[in-house]
Amino acid sequence: MGFSVGIAGLPNVGKSTLFKTLTKKEIDISNYPFCTIDPNVGIVKVPDERLEKLAVFSKSKKIVPTAIEFVDIAGLVKDAHKGEGLGNKFLANIREVDMIAHLVRGFEDSNITHVSGKTDPKSDIETINLELILADLETVNKSLSKVEKEARSGDKNSIALKNILEKYKQALENEKFANTVVLDETEKRVFNNLQLLTNKPILYVINVNENQNLEKEKILPEIENKIFIPIKFELDLSELSIEEAKEFKAETKLDKNISGLENLITRCYELLGLITFLTTGEDETRAWTIKKGSTAPQAGRAIHSDFEEKFIRASVINWQKLLDSGSWQNAIEKGLLRTEGKEYITQDGDVIEFKI
Repeated sequence: MGFSVGIAGLPNVGKSTLFKTLTKKEIDISNYPFCTIDPNVGIVKVPDERLEKLAVFSKSKKIVPTAIEFVDIAGLVKDAHKGEGLGNKFLANIREVDMIAHLVRGFEDSNITHVSGKTDPKSDIETINLELILADLETVNKSLSKVEKEARSGDKNSIALKNILEKYKQALENEKFANTVVLDETEKRVFNNLQLLTNKPILYVINVNENQNLEKEKILPEIENKIFIPIKFELDLSELSIEEAKEFKAETKLDKNISGLENLITRCYELLGLITFLTTGEDETRAWTIKKGSTAPQAGRAIHSDFEEKFIRASVINWQKLLDSGSWQNAIEKGLLRTEGKEYITQDGDVIEFKI
């Protein structure tokens, strides 16, 4: 089950540096706009301490973590929706991802040119947000022009779809994101997904210096989904040995409001509405990605379609309870290993054996 995060933002805010740090993949991070034309794609494992502990418990030969795909998208600029600065191509790349990590420059550096001449996180966010809104408005208007013709013929489905599109148009014209539009269950069934950019989850990643004095309540207080990361510092860490990185980090007094890359990956995972279930045995201990709210058969599909289609039952236990039991036999004797049917909603951290 693949999920992708698009790293977007203005030119020279650190997108390619972040991508390089995440994936350890050598790419062009030259100091000029549009050096990244085609998106770079990298697969990043989701941090999960449970895997190693379960692997020790099961004496597994290998560990297979779950992963998220990160896409490095070249910098957007004002009027990107009109095609400025290769804008159409870049907006198309964003349309293909599941969520957006909007990277914002929060650091001062006279050696790195800012596209608008000064560091202003709030203004930068407004610029990108407006481009996403205008791109969505163009998409909605195109769909409306087609649906209106069909609606005039009296087609009920077209009339319903026209009303929904007009809701989106009104919101976007008021410079509000598409995700602020509330649809009832009937409307959700009628609406065909246009992959509107502002319907996607967005995490704002503020790129700061590691010694920057941050007062959290004063930095973009109106934005909830944000995280502060010293990306250049994280890149330097990634190029050191494990021992050197530990020593370097210990010597640096990071502001308590600044997070690391692992937190970024985890936050993306959460915003996408994903959870992890686990399988473990002598061959391997593996993490599997599923949507929150998935039933046991739907979870099984992550392994193979047969696990959903031919599902009979599942043996389920929380990973920590399994470890605390000391063995599978003890877990069974204590009644901790449960048998669940087709209606069971899978929980994050479930260790599951499927019967098909």
